[in-house]
Amino acid sequence: MANAEARPTLADVAAHAGVSKSLVSLVMRDEPGAGPETRRRVLQAADQLGYHPDSRARLLRSGRSRLLGVVFGIQHAFHLDLVTALYTAARDRGYELALSAVTPDRDEAEATAGMLQDRCEALIMCGPRTPAAELAKLAARLPVIVLARNVRVTDVIRTADDEGLRQAVEYLNGLGHQRIAHIDGGRAPGAADRRRGYREAMAAHSLDTHNRIIEGGLSEEDGAAAARRLLDEGDRPTAITVFNDRSATGVLDVLTRAGLRVPEDISVVGYDDSHLARLAHINLTTIAQDTTEMTRLAVDRAIARIDGSELTNRALIVAPQLIIRGTTAPPAA
Repeated sequence: MANAEARPTLADVAAHAGVSKSLVSLVMRDEPGAGPETRRRVLQAADQLGYHPDSRARLLRSGRSRLLGVVFGIQHAFHLDLVTALYTAARDRGYELALSAVTPDRDEAEATAGMLQDRCEALIMCGPRTPAAELAKLAARLPVIVLARNVRVTDVIRTADDEGLRQAVEYLNGLGHQRIAHIDGGRAPGAADRRRGYREAMAAHSLDTHNRIIEGGLSEEDGAAAARRLLDEGDRPTAITVFNDRSATGVLDVLTRAGLRVPEDISVVGYDDSHLARLAHINLTTIAQDTTEMTRLAVDRAIARIDGSELTNRALIVAPQLIIRGTTAPPAA
C-alpha cells in the first residue's frame, strides 16, 4: 500500500496489481493490449489505492493543456457571473479554466502575468483596463478574447452597450418620465458607449434639455457619492439610469436614507442583471447582458484561434435585454 499521505502513482498501481507500468498505462488510457482479467485487476488496484490519472500532465506532455486562462475583477459582480458561465461553456467544449483575479492589492498586469506561466492555450479577459497597445502585444503571444470591452486590437465579445441605455431611456419615457439622469461609469469599459446611448435616446425623445450625466464609477461607494451629488444639486430627476447594478445599490441606499421611496418618488435602472439585481430586497430593474451567449461565443472563438482558424470578424456583439422589476414605476403625479 502506498504512503497514505502521498498521491498514488502508476508504479504503485502496477506493484499492487502485479503487472508492469506500461500495462497499467494502457488500461488507464483505455487502449487495447490488456486482457479482461488483467484490466479488471488493474482497475481494482487503482480503486483500492485511490489512483486517478493525471489528465493535465498527459496533455502537457503532448504539448496541449486544453486550459483557458481567465482574468477577472473579483470586486465586479458581473465578472463573477461571467466566470460562472465560462465554466459551463468551457466544460461543454472539453476545456478547463485557470482563474487569475484582479484585487485591490493585485493589478491586472500581475493577474495576466500569472496566466502566462500556467501553459494556457488562450486568454479570456473580462472587462480589461489594460491599454490597447498592451493587449495587442499580449495577443501576439497567444489568442486573447476580450469580454465586455470595445477594442480593435484583438477578438471581442461584448454587449451593444449604447442600445442597452437606449432601451432604459425609452422604457422610462414610456412610463411618463422626462427628467431622466444618468450616473455613468467614468472611464470603465463600456461607460462611453452607455453615455452615448443615453444622450442619443434622450435626443430621440426630444428630452435634450433634461440631459444630466453625473460622474460615477463601478462600486457601491461610487454610486452613493453620485446620488448624493445629484440630490444636493436640486431639481431632482424622476428617474435615474446607472452604469451597473453594483453602483445602483449605492444609489438605492442613498435615496432610502434621504427619505425617498423607490419607485414611488424616483425610479432606478441598473445595468448587467448581475446576481445583485436579482436579490429579493433589491429587485432591481436592469439591462441584462446575456452571459450564457457571451461566454459561449468567447470559448468558441478562443478554440477557433487555438486551432488556427481564419476569422475576419473580430467583434461579436450581443443584444441586451431590459429586465423589469420593482425599482421602476410611472412618475408621481
